[in-house]
Amino acid sequence: MPRRDFLWFLFILLLTGAAGWMALNPDYPVQPGLDLQGGLQVLLEADVPPDRPVEREQMDTSRQIISQRVNALGVAEPLIQLEGERRILVELPGIDNPDQAIELIQGTALLEFVDTGDQSLPPGMCVRTSLNDGPSPCELQAGGTESTPPPTYETILTGTALENATVQQGGLGESYQVVFDLQPEAAGIFEEFTRSHRGQFLTIVLDKQVISSPQIEAVISDVGTITGAFTLEEAQQLALQLRYGSLPIPLKISSTRQIGATLGAASIEASVQAGVIGVSIVLLFMLIYYRLPGVLADVALLIYALLNFALFKWLSVTLTLPAITGFLLSTGMAVDANILVFERIKEEIREGGLLEEAIDVGFNRAWTSIRDSNVATLVICFILWTFGRNFGASIVQGFALTLAIGVMISMFTAVTVTRTFVRLVIGRAAGWLQERKWLLAV
Repeated sequence: MPRRDFLWFLFILLLTGAAGWMALNPDYPVQPGLDLQGGLQVLLEADVPPDRPVEREQMDTSRQIISQRVNALGVAEPLIQLEGERRILVELPGIDNPDQAIELIQGTALLEFVDTGDQSLPPGMCVRTSLNDGPSPCELQAGGTESTPPPTYETILTGTALENATVQQGGLGESYQVVFDLQPEAAGIFEEFTRSHRGQFLTIVLDKQVISSPQIEAVISDVGTITGAFTLEEAQQLALQLRYGSLPIPLKISSTRQIGATLGAASIEASVQAGVIGVSIVLLFMLIYYRLPGVLADVALLIYALLNFALFKWLSVTLTLPAITGFLLSTGMAVDANILVFERIKEEIREGGLLEEAIDVGFNRAWTSIRDSNVATLVICFILWTFGRNFGASIVQGFALTLAIGVMISMFTAVTVTRTFVRLVIGRAAGWLQERKWLLAV
């Protein structure tokens, strides 16, 4: 056995073992999409008077911010797209906490650092700031009126001055807090204010409600902390809202609904059965038509399927029905590559070439065709993925992603894995097989 073939064989065994471990590991579950597991659908609408025009740029920016917030929730393959001129459709597959998702999607997260002088305000209190024209929403909800307006406090900075926000836990037994970094231009303003107002109170207000009202004890430049007896979930949600900014236009929920799996358990089972039957027919065809090389190609194809499934789990690829279709299509392309190779080998043998030479020539001459066809498919996958990303067609993205992964793995299994098996099995028995060409389907 040539040393190179032995090393490749050893690598293939190790890779197959790792893929098998990943495929069977319950810590890496399969991520089914909305059509396979159901989820939450939310329709948002611009919360402005009907006669007020809504700019396309405002809605598109809102869509992008909502997309960032949803992705931070860890939702697999969400759909966030514009519906007309004033609506945004959000579909969240397999969401665990619908209330949290809705609050995070809709929230404007207007953070203000307010100068309240010598007065410390209690958490949860509704306040009016210089950025608030009219009574606070929370005051009106509590039955307040405009006849006795509360004092108006001066806003020093808003959440737009933040560069980042993360969650940390205080000392032993203390609640969670949000640590924020300021942008360079805002850091100077914050530093000057805290230097000139030591001993006074700087109240942190989110959507007109007090979060905390700490006393300024030191000069703060670029890093600060928001405390407020947060739970971990509350701190994480606040950090996400601040990290991804405020929505440029208020949105209201037009409708929400929990949707079930559109395919249903019976349809999923039928789809899996169809895939198994299709792959089995391909394996049987390779075995009957190409005989011994077909057996080796079948083994390589099974390794290909195992590597695909393991990579899907490792990358947390969301499996929708279109995504599964992309995988099955790439399976056919993997078989096609083996057919090109074997037909080249048969041509060399028919022309009187030695079996060992025919193997090398067959793989070398088939490689250019395999490479060019697969590269063309990858280019198409990139175009489809870009189209789906720009227009919110996530099902197109899923199809393009699984097809691209399958094509890249098939280039490895159809060339490297099959070549190694053919050289080790057929190459070592070349003399014996030269007299029994029927085993090679020649």
